[in-house]
Amino acid sequence: MNKITGLFCGIFFLFGLSWLGLVAFPYLTFAALRQSKDDATGALAPLGNPGAAAQGARVYAANGCFYCHSQYVREKDEGNDIDRKWGTRRTVARDYMYDQQVFLGTTRLGADLSNVGVRQTDPQWFYRILYNPRTMSHQVSMPAYRWLFETREIQGQPSVDAVKLEGAIAPPSGNEVVPTAEGKALVEYLLSLKKNYPLPEAPEATE
Repeated sequence: MNKITGLFCGIFFLFGLSWLGLVAFPYLTFAALRQSKDDATGALAPLGNPGAAAQGARVYAANGCFYCHSQYVREKDEGNDIDRKWGTRRTVARDYMYDQQVFLGTTRLGADLSNVGVRQTDPQWFYRILYNPRTMSHQVSMPAYRWLFETREIQGQPSVDAVKLEGAIAPPSGNEVVPTAEGKALVEYLLSLKKNYPLPEAPEATE
């Protein structure tokens, strides 16, 4: 009986220790994170996602974008992320403190998106690559996300969000291709991905 009790207590202790190390400690550490305040400017970071971008994060998840795109920049001596201009510093836990879901990703069939909103500031660039990735490069393996767009007849003036398409993929005369509400939200989310603010625990990489 004593041996069974000892075995049970040992198993319980090991599971408890594992739970503390893998669940409780990381949760408490992450929950304790606060915004960083820049001493020179007083700016706070990170700021979190505005409403449209928060909705876009859900569209990002629903369309499985995280399967091919990561959202973390490695230290300079751990990879070539910084040399590829995917960021100027490594990403850290504080970068994700306002994310309801953290899309670290599983592979890098596409570029890292941690700072894609810094590299690309024009919504039109995102609309075009989502509608037909091969307008940017014939080598790309990314699929088209045309269900995030609709073709409609132009009423009066063309929409400011109309996708600029040419050749065989251009809409019929008198029509335009515009993003749906989900398409616009996804692009707002991608434009918001800017982890280029200073953090004390992640100084910019030096040569």
